[in-house]
Formats: sequence, C-alpha cells, structure tokens
Amino acid sequence: MKRYLTISVWLVIFAAAFGLACRKGPPAESEKERPEPNAPAQIKTEAVEPKQVTKAPADSPAVTVNGAPITEKELEAEIQQMAPRMPRGYLEKNKAQVRQQTLERMIIMRLLDERIKAAGVVVTEQEVNEQVNEIASQQGLSLDGFKEMLKGRGMNFDEWKKQIERRTQFQKLFEAEFADQLSVTENDANNYYSQNIKRFETQEQVKASHILIKPDPNADPNEAKAKALAKAQDLLTQVKAGADFAELAKANSDCPSSAKGGDLGFRPRGVFDAPFEKVAFALKINEVSDVVQTRFGYHIIKVADRKEASTKTFAEAKDEIIKTLKQRKQGELAQKYVASLKAKANIIYPPGKKPLPMPPRTPPRMPSRQ
Repeated sequence: MKRYLTISVWLVIFAAAFGLACRKGPPAESEKERPEPNAPAQIKTEAVEPKQVTKAPADSPAVTVNGAPITEKELEAEIQQMAPRMPRGYLEKNKAQVRQQTLERMIIMRLLDERIKAAGVVVTEQEVNEQVNEIASQQGLSLDGFKEMLKGRGMNFDEWKKQIERRTQFQKLFEAEFADQLSVTENDANNYYSQNIKRFETQEQVKASHILIKPDPNADPNEAKAKALAKAQDLLTQVKAGADFAELAKANSDCPSSAKGGDLGFRPRGVFDAPFEKVAFALKINEVSDVVQTRFGYHIIKVADRKEASTKTFAEAKDEIIKTLKQRKQGELAQKYVASLKAKANIIYPPGKKPLPMPPRTPPRMPSRQ
C-alpha cells in the first residue's frame, strides 16, 4: 500500500469533528489510585457562564460558503453526532462555544471538499479498508474488536469509516499540493539531534513490583499502623520462605497494581515516593526489600529488571527525527493553507450571527471507554 502523509498536526484541525483520536491501550490509573508516585497538584478552573443561543429555523442558513448554505439543521446534526463523546454536561454548559467551534470546522470541511473535487482526488475502497485495518491493528484489536470498541464509545462504524475515507482524501490533496515542500534531509535531522540531544536521553529505570499495606483510616492511628506493619512483616516472612510474590500481591496489596501482581512497570527516578525510590533503585534484580514505610503505608518491594541511563545514537533516532520534522512542516503548511482558503472564500453569516473571534482553547478531555 502506498503510504500517504503521516497524520500530524494539521489533522488536529479536523480531529474533533472526525472523532479519530483513538488512544492505544487502557486508560492510565488516576494519580489518586497510585500510592507510589507523588501526585501532581490539581488545577482548578472557574466555570464560564455560557451565552444563550437563540434557536433559528432548521432550514435557515447558519452560514453560506461560496454560495452554498450550511443549514442550522446540518449544524445541529453535527453537534449531536459529537455529543456522546463529550464529557457529561459539557455541551449544555458550553452550547454557544461548541456551536461556534463546530460551525468553524464545517466551514473548513466545506472548503477542503471543494478543493478535493476540483483536484479530482479519488480514494478507492481498498485504500480505505487498508487504513481501517491499520488503525485497528495499532489498537491491538481485530476488526470486529475495533468495531465493538467504537460502539462502546457511541460511534457508528460505517460513519467512522466514511470519516477515514475523507481523511484519506485530505491526505492525498495535501500531498498533491505540498509534496515538494515536505522533504527533510539527513543534515536537517542531524542538526535537530545535536540541538536537542537531551530529548534522546533515557533515565535509569527500574521495573518494580510491590505489596502495599495501608493502615485502616477509620481506626485509631497508632493501632492501625501497628496492625498494618505486622501484616506487612508477616507477608515478608512468607516471601522469604518461598511464597509467590505476585500471588501475595494479588491477594493482599492495597494498591490498584495488585491486579497485575503488584507490577508497576518501568519507572524512572522522580516518580516514586522518596523512601520507596531510595530502596527500589538500590535493590538488585530479583532482590526483595525489607518493609519500607512511606506516607501511603508499608511496602514490600521486588525489582524484576532495570535499565541503565542511555542516549539514543543519531542512527537510532534518525527516522523518528525525520518524521517529527516532516510533521512540523505539515502542520505549518496546513494552517497557512486553511487560512488562505478562508481568505479567498465568500463566507456570509446571517445578520447578527457573525461569530466573535475565539480565544485559544483546550479541547475537553474525552472520556475513554476502552
């Protein structure tokens, strides 16, 4: 299969409309559920009172683009298609903002569709199927499994597949318009490597498992600590006598990692609580610690593997760098391209409906349902 331009920054412009951001793997445990790392401070945001939107007749134009209207009905249908993937209550609280952002995306889509038609871009069924199968494979799923995942997220597979077809059309259009401006030389990549060497450094890491025993928060603090410590010491005795560490973790640990036998995966310095980190990085492979106290409770730690600090060579990093630099160029060119299409277009809003300039925004985090 011919590989078209990598999905990059420029497609972010359309990602919210397409719903294409499928994250690989299950959602990470929340910081509150991780007893071992230092939890970051929570950022508080103030709610902004949304503007009231006056409902217009369904067949009236929300905007006219080069003589062709986008109706209020079409706009509302697009909003409702995205609604299941928004956080609960987000649409109701931000109706005016969502409406304006959705209409802006629809205008961009309309202009790009015009360019696709004018350029005679054709995408075959085989090309679309190859893209679909590749995306499913990246999620580690069969096609049937991927369909079930989309269904769980409130997405219709056939509609999603049409979006993939559209995305592929955009890729082809972009390649035709800008292929000669996207080349990245080995010298470009080498310069980037030299100027950003720290990005290719990997810290020392350990692959640790642990058993955590938390004091009962509802009991007398001193008694609860003594009881938790006694249980941890008893479990340590069992480990030293040959009991299976993972099975003991599954049966006794108060950390969510208990489901994985206490396995925390590879972690660098600066992630664990300080007393935990000091012991974990001092242990040898397959060595088990004594009972370690942290602010979360009492731990028994076992190190399964470790990685020493290292730096990727240029040869190892070259392909990644070229991809990064090409994506950066794609993003810059795409923004200019979309801006030029809008500048040349005849975009007419109904009286009193022209939107105000939108401030930079952070899109709402769509909840994962994997």
